[in-house]
Amino acid sequence: MSIFKVAQEKCKKDGICAAVCPMLVIEMKGENGFPSPVDGAESQCIHCGQCVAVCPHGALSLKTMKSDECLPIQKELLPGPDQIKHFLLSRRSIRSYKDQEVERAVLTELINIATYAASGHNWQSVKWLIIEDRGEVKRLNGMVIDFLRVMRNENPVLARAVHVDLAIDSWEKGKDQICRNAPHVVMAYAPKEVPTAQIDCANALTTLELAAFSMGLGACWAGYFYFTAANYPKMIEALEVPEGHQVFGAMMVGYPRYQYKRIPLRNNPSITWR
Repeated sequence: MSIFKVAQEKCKKDGICAAVCPMLVIEMKGENGFPSPVDGAESQCIHCGQCVAVCPHGALSLKTMKSDECLPIQKELLPGPDQIKHFLLSRRSIRSYKDQEVERAVLTELINIATYAASGHNWQSVKWLIIEDRGEVKRLNGMVIDFLRVMRNENPVLARAVHVDLAIDSWEKGKDQICRNAPHVVMAYAPKEVPTAQIDCANALTTLELAAFSMGLGACWAGYFYFTAANYPKMIEALEVPEGHQVFGAMMVGYPRYQYKRIPLRNNPSITWR
């Protein structure tokens, strides 16, 4: 099979697949020709599925992705701009959680959704580590505190900037400023060699956070946890991060203890037009 296959009885030769291909590996040969791969398409195609997804007739299938394997978009389920705006403005970072664990099936669904976040060159390099056990979350939080103590001594300027003293003092008083008593922590990591690894992980975690909100869950970026997981050798060893990989983001997840009733104000955007 070529890099893609065209069901000629379905194809209308409209050229849409060629128009949307990000790598320009599809061409229409002649006025009445069918879509064809350009020279070198095999090595240039990033298997993003744009051509498969856009074809109105289901005529094109990639070698890695058949048209009938892809779910159809249901327009009746898509929210309008007002709904999207209200949803995005209503999202809050959650730092108070119920004493209730999230079902594994729900966590898995969050990951499945986040897998569809944009990734550079469609590398899809993001991998996931979920700390599901509360006891393990607490143990790892203790390692975060150990690292913050090291930071306070070795880099006092940075430590003051990120309020390390507050986190340490709270921990010593029995309060969790690291993961706010969230039952779970989700980490995104990727190979260091992937040029877009950091932004890909950030995109995926942002998508996961929005998906969590839609499901009645709460989430919040776990900055101290992430910074430790990326820089503290003992933490990296404890997490068993594979050689050549790095954690690029961490998020606490759980059921929110409180429900927000209003959208807080934000500064007006700073915009430069050119």
